[in-house]
Amino acid sequence: MTNKLFFDVKADVTAFEAIREEQKSIGYYALPEQDLNFLNNYKKEFEEKNIGVEHLVIVGIGGSSLGLKAIYRTLKNTKEFTKKIHFLESTDPIAIKAELEKVELKKSHFFIISKSGTTIETTAIYKYILGLLNEANTNEDYRFTYVTDKGSLLEEHAKSKKSFCLYIPKNVGGRFSVLSAVGLAPLFLIEVDIKALLDGANQIKKSFFENGYIKDTLLQKATYYAKNSMKYNINTLFVYSESFKYFTDWYVQLWGESLGKKQLNSSFNVGLTPVGIIGPKDQHSFLQLIVDGLRDKSVTVLKIRNFNYDIRIPDINLKELDCMDSINKLSFNSLINLQADSIIESLVDKGDIPVDTIELECIDEENLGKFIFYYELLTSLVANLIGVDAYGQPGVEQSKMILKKKLNNRGLL
Repeated sequence: MTNKLFFDVKADVTAFEAIREEQKSIGYYALPEQDLNFLNNYKKEFEEKNIGVEHLVIVGIGGSSLGLKAIYRTLKNTKEFTKKIHFLESTDPIAIKAELEKVELKKSHFFIISKSGTTIETTAIYKYILGLLNEANTNEDYRFTYVTDKGSLLEEHAKSKKSFCLYIPKNVGGRFSVLSAVGLAPLFLIEVDIKALLDGANQIKKSFFENGYIKDTLLQKATYYAKNSMKYNINTLFVYSESFKYFTDWYVQLWGESLGKKQLNSSFNVGLTPVGIIGPKDQHSFLQLIVDGLRDKSVTVLKIRNFNYDIRIPDINLKELDCMDSINKLSFNSLINLQADSIIESLVDKGDIPVDTIELECIDEENLGKFIFYYELLTSLVANLIGVDAYGQPGVEQSKMILKKKLNNRGLL
C-alpha cells in the first residue's frame, strides 16, 4: 500500500502521542493482534451442528454489517466461497422480502448482531425470521449466532436458546468492529483468509506506531484535513474499482459518525462530510462538481495496481471511428489505471483541490486489512485534531428515544 500526498503541511506530532495513549482505552487498536482460538473453536462446533448450511444471513445495521458487507462484496468478485452471505440491514419490507426469497430457510444460519443488544431494527427483523421458522415448523436449535456485548440483554436471550454467542469487546465501537467477531466470524465460515486480513491491518499498525513509512503520511494528511476543515469540509473517496463500491458505504459511516460532533471543549459543531464515488463511472457525473464547483472538497483516489484478471480490447477497427484505435490491444487493467492517472493529473493541475492517492497492490485479504486499518487510524487522528470524541454518537440517540416513545405509546393512539 502506498499513499502519495499532492499537498504539503507540517504534521502535528501531538496527535501521534494522543493516539498512542488512546490505545490503552480504545479497543480497535488491539484487534489486528488478537488471539483467534475462539474462532477456531466456534467454527468446529458450528460445522458439527450445521451440516448442509449454504446461506449465512446477517441481521444487523450500521457498524454491525457495513464493514463485513464491504469485505465480502469486494472479495466476492475474485474468490469462490463455500457459502453465500446475505444482509438484512433495513426495515424496508420490500428489501426484507426480496433478500429472504434468495435463501432456503432450512439451509440458512442467522447472525443477529447488535452491540447494545437492543437495536430496534435488528430485533424487528429477528422476530420476523423467528415467525418464518415457526410457520415452516423448522427447528431453531443452533440456527442462530448472536454477536453482542457481554452482559447485554441479547446475551441473556441467547442463553435461553441452543445457540452460539460471540462477543464484541466493550471498548470497540460498532463502526470500528469489522475486525472483531462481527466481521471475522461469518468470513471465517466461508473460508476467507482472516489471518491475512489481520496481518494486513497489523502491517499498517506497526508502520504507524513504530515510525514506519505510513506514520508521517497519515499525520500530514490528518493535520491538513483538520487545519482546513472549514474550507475543505467535504472529503471525497474516489474509488477506481467497482469491487470497492461497498467500502464507500463503510467509509461514509466511519467518517460521518466519528467526526460530525460538537467539540469537546467548546459548543462549536464541526465535522467533515464524506462522499464515496466510483471511477470511471462518476467521471461522467460527480467529477464536474469537483473540478468546477465550490472549492470545498478534498479528493482521495484509490487505485488497484493489479486486478489479476487480464482481459484486453481486441484489435478491431471500427468504420468512421478510426480515432478510437489507440485503445486496441490495451488491457482493461491498464485502461482503468490510465483513467485514474488522468483524473489525478487534471485535479492536481488545478492547484486548489487537495488530492492524494492510495494504491493497493491487488484485491485480496491482506490489502483489505491494510485499507481498513489505515482509514480507522486516519479517522482517530482527524478526530483528535479537530477536538471531538471519535467513539460516541450522541446525535443519533435523540431519534432513538423518540422512536421508543412512539412505540411505547402505540396503544394509546
